[in-house]
This record gives sequence, structure tokens and C-alpha cells, in this order.
Amino acid sequence: MTTKVPIELSSTPSIVDGGNATAITIDSSENVGIGITSSLEKFTVSNSSSGIVGRFTNNTNQTLDLGVVSGSGAAGGVYYNSANSGYHAFQVGGSEAMRLDSTGAVTKPLQPAFSVTRDAYQSNLATGSAVAVVWQTEIFDQNSDFASDTFTAPVTGKYQFNVAMRLNAIDSAAAYYQTHLQTSNRNYEIDLLDPTEFNGDLQFHTVKGSILADMDANDTAIISIYQSGGTAQTDVSYSEDTHWSGVLVC
Repeated sequence: MTTKVPIELSSTPSIVDGGNATAITIDSSENVGIGITSSLEKFTVSNSSSGIVGRFTNNTNQTLDLGVVSGSGAAGGVYYNSANSGYHAFQVGGSEAMRLDSTGAVTKPLQPAFSVTRDAYQSNLATGSAVAVVWQTEIFDQNSDFASDTFTAPVTGKYQFNVAMRLNAIDSAAAYYQTHLQTSNRNYEIDLLDPTEFNGDLQFHTVKGSILADMDANDTAIISIYQSGGTAQTDVSYSEDTHWSGVLVC
């Protein structure tokens, strides 16, 4: 049986290092300070220089650092920076993954997100099969998950996709035009156009849609257009008329 014996602190006991400098103090309020002679809180660790003030390490040398600014080479960390009006930052793999600034705004520079567009017409779409839309220009591609007209999900989650495309020279002899977001899990219809209801060919038609899609890690997504019947004369426009974007929501 273990008996606990209370200790009364009539002064401020301390532990000194090899150079006879105070290393740890415990004051009369039972506040503990490391690297500081007087702790205002129950537990305070202070570093005499900027950078990491605490490190948790396991037996494989994986670390979680705590500090006031991000440290170099840290596998992970939580930091507070008093400059620039103050912000909290979370680091993963040596890179800042999330920041909470003094206004409460949260930014996540590594969050998967992309926006792409076209810089030329995709002319005379074939009929009778789904044609993948070609995207030549990346406006941005956080986490580098977009390539070869395809978005690849880096992690399992829910992804929000938004698309707008202008189709030119719609053939009134076609039975229908169907636009899809095609993912590895399922296909989502974005637009269905029946041009037979018009007296002649349409000069243009704008396709717009938003989809919240469930994707597993390494699933892919493309935008496709299917024209049933008619003549291969329809073009996908470019520039501000046509764009596709996506972001990991949760």
C-alpha cells in the first residue's frame, strides 16, 4: 500500500543544470517552470530562442514539435507566431498544412483542390460514345492531383465538383446530348439536352452543374459528353466559357 505524504513549500525549490543555472522551478502555488524562473501557469516551458520549445518523440524518431514558429525538419508541429498579428499553424511532414489567423480565418494550403479550363476548341465531338473533355490549362492544382484530364482522389472523402461548359453547333438531328461526371464509384448526370425540340441547329448551349461525390483513395473523375445520333459537328468552347473545379470537403 502506497501512502502519499503532502509536502509544504515554504520557498521556491529548484533544480539546477551542470552550469549551476536554474533548470526547473516549483513555486509556492505549485506552478512548474522549465527554462523559466517564475511560472504564471501550472506548467510552463520556455525556450531562450525562437523555435521549438517542446518535442514528443517515439522509438522510431517520429516527432511532434510545439513552438512559437515552425521548425525545420519537423515531422509534425503546432505553432503560434506572434508576428503578423499572430496565428496558429499546424505542420505535417515539414510543411504548413493549416493556419488559423487572428481573424479566425482558416487556410489549408495542402487541401486537395483544382481548377482547370481550356485554351482552344475541342472540335467535332464524336457521336455514339462518351467523349472525355480535354483540359489544357490548370488555374491551380493544390496537392497535384490533376493530370491528363483526370482528377485522382488522394484520400477517401466527399468531393465537391463544379462544371460549366459551352457547347457550340448543337445538331438538331441528334437524339440527345448527355454530360456526365464519371467517377470510379458511379456516374453523375450533369445535363441532358434534347435538340429535336428546336427547329434547327443551336448556335450554343451552356452546361452547368454541381455534384458532391463520394470517392475512395485513388478513385478518378473525368467530364464526358455523349451525343446520340446526328453529325459530329459539336465543339466544346474554351476560356471563361468552360471550366471545371473540385475540392475535398470532408
